[in-house]
Amino acid sequence: MALRNLDVLPVDAHDPAAILPDLEQAISGGVSLLPVPADDPGRAELLRSSQGAGRPIDPAIALVVGTSGSTGTPKGAQLTPANLVAGADATHRVLGGEGQWLLAMPAHYIAGLQVLVRALVAGVDPWCLDLSSGFDVHAFAGGAAELAATGDRVYTSLTPMQLMKAMDTLEGIDALRHFDAILVGGAALDPHTRAAAERLDIHVVATYGASETAGGCIYDGRPIPGARVKIGASGRIHLGGATIAHGYRNRPGHESFAEDGWWATSDAGAFDADGRLVVKGRLDAVIDTGGLKLHPEVVETELLRVPGVDAACVAGVAHPRLGQAAVAAYTGTASPAEIYEALAELPRWQWPKELRRVAALPLTATGKVDRPAVAALFS
Repeated sequence: MALRNLDVLPVDAHDPAAILPDLEQAISGGVSLLPVPADDPGRAELLRSSQGAGRPIDPAIALVVGTSGSTGTPKGAQLTPANLVAGADATHRVLGGEGQWLLAMPAHYIAGLQVLVRALVAGVDPWCLDLSSGFDVHAFAGGAAELAATGDRVYTSLTPMQLMKAMDTLEGIDALRHFDAILVGGAALDPHTRAAAERLDIHVVATYGASETAGGCIYDGRPIPGARVKIGASGRIHLGGATIAHGYRNRPGHESFAEDGWWATSDAGAFDADGRLVVKGRLDAVIDTGGLKLHPEVVETELLRVPGVDAACVAGVAHPRLGQAAVAAYTGTASPAEIYEALAELPRWQWPKELRRVAALPLTATGKVDRPAVAALFS
C-alpha cells in the first residue's frame, strides 16, 4: 500500500467546528492528519517537528494525536478510523444511545476530538464553545439549553475544573442538569465534587483513558464495550481492545506497546471488591520517603475529604534524611492545624511534612494540576 504524507490540521479555538470536514475525511480513510492548536504557535511547531509533518505515513492512520504532557517532547499516538469509531460507538452504547454533543474541550487534544467524532458518528452538528478565552459558563449554558430544546439525548465532556466552575453558579448548575451524561476526565474527580453533583441531579461519568486509547475507555471504573483492562507487574494498569493506538509516530517500537493489542500505562491501579478499576496514581509520581512508597493521589483523596479544602496537590521534594518528603498545597478555608487533625486516621509517615494554602493551584495547558510547579512552591 502506497504511503501518503501526514498533513497538519490547524484547530482554531474560536471555531473548532471548522475542522469537521477534514475530520470526517480522516475517519473515512482519505487523509492522515496532525491536529495542532492554531492559537499556540510554540506548541504547534513542536508537534509539527516532533511528529514529522509533511513526511510519509501509513495510510491506515487517520490521526496522530500529541500526548498532553506539560514538558518534554510529546509522543504522537497513531489512531486509525477503527480506533476512533470504536470509541464513539462504545460510548453511545454505555450512555444509552446517540445524541447531541457540546464541545467544551480543546479540539486538538483527544478528549475534544472524540466529542467531534461522536457527533459525526451520530450524524449531528456539535455545539462548539469558543474556547479562545477559556471556559465561559454563560456561553456553556446557552449551548446546553439550545441542545436540550432538540428533545434528543444531550452529552458533553468536561475536565473536573470545568465541572466545578459550572457548579459554582445557579446558571451553571441549571445548564449541567440538561445533560443526560457528562463525561469527566483528564484528572481525578474528587469525591466531594461527585457527591455534590449527585445531590444536584447532575449525571457525571468519571472516565479514564488517554490519546493512546482514543480517549476514555474506562467509565466509572468499568471498560466500555470492546475495551479490556488488567493489572501487571508493580500494579501497572494495562489497557487493551479496539481503541488502542498503533504505536507512536515519533517513537516506533516503544516499550509501552510491546505486548500485542495492549498499552502499558504509567499509572498504578487495582480492582475493588466490585471489580471496578481504582486508579492509584502515576508510577512516576510515587514519592520515596524514608524507603516507603507513597502515591500522592492517596493523600490528595484524604485531603479533599477535609471540610474547607477545595482542591489539593501533593508533591515530593528533596529531604536530607528521608530522600524525599511529601508536601501539599491546597485551596480553601481550612487551616493547616484543622487539616492535620482531620488526617489523624492516616499513617503518620503519609502526612505532608509541610502544608501551604494558596489562592489557586498551578495548572497545565490542559487544565490538570501541575505537580512539578507545586513542588517548586516549596523549593
